[in-house]
Amino acid sequence: MADNVTSLFRTGAHSPSMAALARESGEAGPVDFCIPCNPYFPSPRMMDELTNRLRDIITYYPSSADTITAELCNLLQLPPQCVAMGNGSTELITWIDHLLVRESIAIPVPTFGRWTDQPLETGKRVDMFPLQESNGFALDPAQYIQFIRSRGTRAAVICNPNNPDGGFVPKQTILAFCDALADLDLIVIDESFLEFADAENEPSIVEEAVMRPNVIVLRSLGKNFGLHGVRFGYMVANPGLAGRIRSMLPKWNLNAFAETVVFMLKDYGAEYVESLHMVRRDRLDMARQLSTLPGLTVYPSQGNFLFVRLPVGAEGTVVRDRLLTEHRILVRECGNKIGSSSRFLRLVVRPQTDVRRLVSGLESVLYGTRRGAAVPELSTGTSYSSGTAAVDRLVSSTSGQGYQGIAAAANGMAQQPQPLTAAANGMVGQPQPLTAAANGMNGMMGQPQQFTAAANGMAGQPQQFAAAAANGIPGQPQPLTAAQTRGTTGMPGGLTAVNAQGQPQGFPQPQPQAMPQPVPQPVPQQATGWPNTPPNGAGWPAAAVDRVG
Repeated sequence: MADNVTSLFRTGAHSPSMAALARESGEAGPVDFCIPCNPYFPSPRMMDELTNRLRDIITYYPSSADTITAELCNLLQLPPQCVAMGNGSTELITWIDHLLVRESIAIPVPTFGRWTDQPLETGKRVDMFPLQESNGFALDPAQYIQFIRSRGTRAAVICNPNNPDGGFVPKQTILAFCDALADLDLIVIDESFLEFADAENEPSIVEEAVMRPNVIVLRSLGKNFGLHGVRFGYMVANPGLAGRIRSMLPKWNLNAFAETVVFMLKDYGAEYVESLHMVRRDRLDMARQLSTLPGLTVYPSQGNFLFVRLPVGAEGTVVRDRLLTEHRILVRECGNKIGSSSRFLRLVVRPQTDVRRLVSGLESVLYGTRRGAAVPELSTGTSYSSGTAAVDRLVSSTSGQGYQGIAAAANGMAQQPQPLTAAANGMVGQPQPLTAAANGMNGMMGQPQQFTAAANGMAGQPQQFAAAAANGIPGQPQPLTAAQTRGTTGMPGGLTAVNAQGQPQGFPQPQPQAMPQPVPQPVPQQATGWPNTPPNGAGWPAAAVDRVG
């Protein structure tokens, strides 16, 4: 695997599948700190039942999506007309984009890649609001609203908690955000990881969303239940919005495995609640252990993962590849996430035994012998080299303040600091939005970038571009997707460069935020999730409506 490990990660904005890794190595999969699954669910008892029923599950057709959705709604105590179930949240994101996003959408970055890539693929303008490293990647909703107004964006997304950093926005702030933008075509609150949050007892806005004309809440089942391979999730909205999505979904878009799991859930509520408690406990312990590594920064998270910044001088792709080949540990390097760089890793929360192995592997790779270490010298400086050169140069040149004040120089308009759209970057003096296919712009500004055929919109000749032009890593040629190539000439990488000042009327004033401490707060006694004693087949009480993945 050592010779081919880098090529395995040439998969666009996502990581290779565990099946691909196993095929390449001929071994069992590595210890997985990459795929954000619940490691404690299904319980052994539930897994045994699934195993015993496997032949029937894979032999016969499932029931219709309506039947499976009705059972889920009975469990959630939601009206079925307000729910649409999808073959994973990605299917729902795809239909939301096709049916409900008309011309433009705003999204804070870094974030889940489908929220940036899907609208670009259908020719929408994607206005990307950069989360500031200097503020721990925390979202300022008031500034985000001002940004949306300044751009005239017609749809907006917040992922809560956000992937990859785990940033969390309180429920009342989310509702105020929705009310302040009630005139937009659409607001999506992606709560795919909310089951793992413990900052509030009732953090979801599911119940409130069904009463609003333009709000969709997206929720995951696979992540929470440790069943990514089953591919199932759901959205909640008013009957009009939910019905539009539901009407486009195939009759059998949900598989028999998904049906079996949904109908089993009422019998395994207690184990599910316990699994969430264990993940939250492990998140605290994992943050503590990682924080002991010199030069490593751990950001507070409310997801089942931790966002970490590697020490100065460490290159994330090198760390990732060596952890896999030398220690059989798989991590998520975030250089291909817009708004991040290769200096950042997303590490999924796992049991303490696995975390000790991760910490040992990082110590070996980062600090080992000086000759073999990924960090040549520990330093307290602010400059560093990493895989996303444009992001790094901007962070360095602004002392971590990000993209404020850069737009004019980057856009070639000294007096007009207009934000660049994701599609229009690099087109000096031409801020028109372009479709994803037209976003290649090879030869732009004299740089020898060579985009893939998909990025260039040119069929037939897929080309790689050299790392010197793409990531600033000499000698490491890597193919990049269209999402990665934006901003590789020193431009702001498709991230909109304006953080507007001022507070919109009717929105609560944001409180000053200090830099987050490395270790999150302890878990409260009362945590979200299923009731500790689920009813025997009677469904969940109304209070549990917004606590289920």
